[in-house]
Amino acid sequence: MADGSERRVARRFTMSLPLRVLPRESRSHELRTQTRDVSYQGLYFLAEAQFEVGSEIEFVLTLPKLPAQTGEVDIRCRGQIVRVESTTNGNVGVAAKIERYEFLPATASAA
Repeated sequence: MADGSERRVARRFTMSLPLRVLPRESRSHELRTQTRDVSYQGLYFLAEAQFEVGSEIEFVLTLPKLPAQTGEVDIRCRGQIVRVESTTNGNVGVAAKIERYEFLPATASAA
C-alpha cells in the first residue's frame, strides 16, 4: 500500500524543453532554463534563482517543431510554485502547477 507521499494525479513525461520564466517585477530578469519533466497539470525545472512556495509564476514553454508545422510552438502559462528543493550543485529544483495557459501566435513568440 502507498504511504500517501505521492500526490501526483497526472502522468509525468520526462522531457527537456526550453523554458523562459518571466519576471514578476520590472527590475527582475527573465530566467532561461529547461524542464526536467512536464504533465498537463505542472512541471519541474532546475534554476539558479530563488523561488518561494505559494508564489505565482509566469513562464513560456517551447514545444519542438513537428514535421507538419512551420515552427516551434510557445505556450504561455501562469501557475503557482508548489515545491522548492535544494540540489547538490547549488541550484534549486522547482515544481509548479499550471493554472492557466494560452498558445502564443507565431509572431508573438519571436519577441
